[in-house]
Amino acid sequence: MWSLLSYGRIVARAVIGGLSQTDSRDYSLVTASCGFGKDFRKGILKKGMCYGDDACFVARHRSADVLGVADGVGGWRDYGVDPSQFSGTLMKTCERLVKEGRFTPSNPVGVLTTSYYELLQNKVPLLGSSTACIVVLDRQSHRLHTANLGDSGFLVVRGGEVVHRSDEQQHYFNTPFQLSIAPPGAEGNVLSDSPDAADSSSFDVQLGDIILTATDGLFDNMTDYMILQELKKLKKANYESIQQTARSIAEQAHDLAYDPNYMSPFAQFACDNGLNVRGGKPDDITVLLSIVAEYTD
Repeated sequence: MWSLLSYGRIVARAVIGGLSQTDSRDYSLVTASCGFGKDFRKGILKKGMCYGDDACFVARHRSADVLGVADGVGGWRDYGVDPSQFSGTLMKTCERLVKEGRFTPSNPVGVLTTSYYELLQNKVPLLGSSTACIVVLDRQSHRLHTANLGDSGFLVVRGGEVVHRSDEQQHYFNTPFQLSIAPPGAEGNVLSDSPDAADSSSFDVQLGDIILTATDGLFDNMTDYMILQELKKLKKANYESIQQTARSIAEQAHDLAYDPNYMSPFAQFACDNGLNVRGGKPDDITVLLSIVAEYTD
């Protein structure tokens, strides 16, 4: 199951591969999403923008387009906690803050911080943990501002090559940085990082740049080369092409996740850490695929 997300009257006049950005036109993102939950929940989109324990959002304000992904930590299920509640609530809060204009485009960490502390102060009981990645396109400056906490992340592709990407944050193998809310009295026993620990970056984009934002379910099962091969099929900057490519990437990652003979990036990473592992990594998969296009109001 896929869903297409688009906001405003966006004219996608860019040629895939990038154009000169020495102009005063506003830019915007044309974004499509696709995701799959693991454990035979293939294609099920639940609770708004959640695929399994993953969650995502796409929002816009007059100054910027903002999107994000979060991966709920599945281990909470052993304690009777639905991991998707934390990631879903975090992303919904980020989306609301953007729509209300309570953010600064150049400070995506601020979006994450304000959202997280709202969750901490929430009167409704909420437990759990998740990674988070926030991507902001400043419409006028043509600059991409990002914040990534954990092992979700993004790629910026131009001319068929990765020109910018996020850095993965791990405490140790298969233990990413994460935001958490622990039961009262158990705070010291639950791994929890500050949103200020998120890796931040800023990058100038061009018309036609492709931005792929995803949870680790994608990156653990597909190499950059494999992703780039799929993106080469994206010849047009229209909605249909973007959604078709997002679906193709997510489906391939889902299929590889259940291939026992495939030497996945996750399996290779495990071997590098002294573990004898082979095959894909069954996991929830969320893909947001965006193209930088000219925006007209």
